[in-house]
Amino acid sequence: MTKFSAKVYKLVRRIPEGSITSYGRCAAMLGKPRAAQGVGYALSHLPEGTDVPWWRVVNYRGGISIPGRKGRKQRALLKGEGVEFDERGEASWERFEWASDEALPRG
Repeated sequence: MTKFSAKVYKLVRRIPEGSITSYGRCAAMLGKPRAAQGVGYALSHLPEGTDVPWWRVVNYRGGISIPGRKGRKQRALLKGEGVEFDERGEASWERFEWASDEALPRG
């Protein structure tokens, strides 16, 4: 596991149930605003049964980027936490966005 991946996992574990954030927002909170794809890569390599709530990270529109069965699982997990999607398949940032109010350690 890379240091960046470990930081991603630590941050994503802090997202509360029923909230979402974007890949880009995660990257920015980690001090790497151009590393949204790196966040996605780290989350896509989690083992089955992980305690990291990867499903709470969505694309910049509030939608699911993962195709197929895993994308359907992500949507179901979010709906199970009360996150609602509109007819375009996007969640409302105004209602569901999580943004840490604490400074994150850079080390």
